[in-house]
Amino acid sequence: MDSCGDDDDGTCEAILPGLPDDLALRCLAKISHGYHGLLECVSKKWKRAIRSMDYAHIKAREGWCGDWLFVLGADSPALWHAYDPDADRWHPLPRMPGFTDDDELCRFSCVSVSNKFLVIGGCHISHSEKRCWETRSVMVFDPFKKQWNAAANMQTARTDFACAVISDKVYVAGGSNSSSSEGLATAEVYDPDADKWKDLPSMPFPLIECFSISHGGQFHVVGKRICNFQHDTYVTFNPSDQKWHVMEDLLPVCKLTHDTTTIIESDIYSILPDGTVTMVMPDQKDWHALGVYPAVVLPDHDRPLSPFGFGFIAFGRCIYVVGGMVLKYNTSNHTYAYVKLDATKFCDPRTSPLEWQDAKPMPVQACRILGCASMEE
Repeated sequence: MDSCGDDDDGTCEAILPGLPDDLALRCLAKISHGYHGLLECVSKKWKRAIRSMDYAHIKAREGWCGDWLFVLGADSPALWHAYDPDADRWHPLPRMPGFTDDDELCRFSCVSVSNKFLVIGGCHISHSEKRCWETRSVMVFDPFKKQWNAAANMQTARTDFACAVISDKVYVAGGSNSSSSEGLATAEVYDPDADKWKDLPSMPFPLIECFSISHGGQFHVVGKRICNFQHDTYVTFNPSDQKWHVMEDLLPVCKLTHDTTTIIESDIYSILPDGTVTMVMPDQKDWHALGVYPAVVLPDHDRPLSPFGFGFIAFGRCIYVVGGMVLKYNTSNHTYAYVKLDATKFCDPRTSPLEWQDAKPMPVQACRILGCASMEE
């Protein structure tokens, strides 16, 4: 990087006095993304350095993507925010291309794979145009360049579908779109290195309102069949033999939902509606209660309230709970009202009893969390 810039005084200035700019840039590249806003305020030279392609290339070459917690709230349905645990700071991401303040994305899936954050499919709502449509699109956030780019589209538009990462590839299955009255049975897999989707064998039957996890090297899918909507159906896909298997035993997954389930290594964690944090280990069917997520205490309310609509995600060795809301009863006029939450709490599930700690609150009261994913260096 050229050390002579267009500074106001016209002089050549090193990024870090006494160091060659190449070495100084490597030093800055080790600083986590949550501090970048502060670094850019130091000088115009630092601002140019942080935003330069040289800086992005160094981080990409070394694999210094940093640790990211990505969250999308219903009150800002096209603007993602990211949390940096090293800096204990939140910051907004650039707006996704093709979205404005009048646009909303819902019923999508999001995952991190190969140092990239992917937002896949879903329903694009344009309030200004008063229309909505299911999408095949895949948007990719590059943590090195801090930019969004479009990846190859899925072969089928889908909403409320199963999505999980297995061996650095993204598997999707089921869901629904306007062309499928009974839901989708199709499945496909994405290779992020080749930027290509490939068809997989279809599931034995269509499933809607799907939820999925990657566990034991297999793609576990739970969804509903139109002919038996009251009960969940559980199937697994084994990438090794490329076959789907119908699972008769629902017990290992009966407590799982899309918004309140996460995995650390091979252990599955879930939060029940009453706030109980539970865990099941590999090859076991019994869930173990670990403790309780704390209820919300409002200053003008006479009893603690149970939050809902929050994001629940594994991040490092901890589990994080982000945002959400509570339903408050107003005794003066006998009405109910939603109270939006901005809290970010985390704990190490290996400790007993659970010790919940406060992280930096979200910069906005997020209401319901639409999407949540983590990326680790």
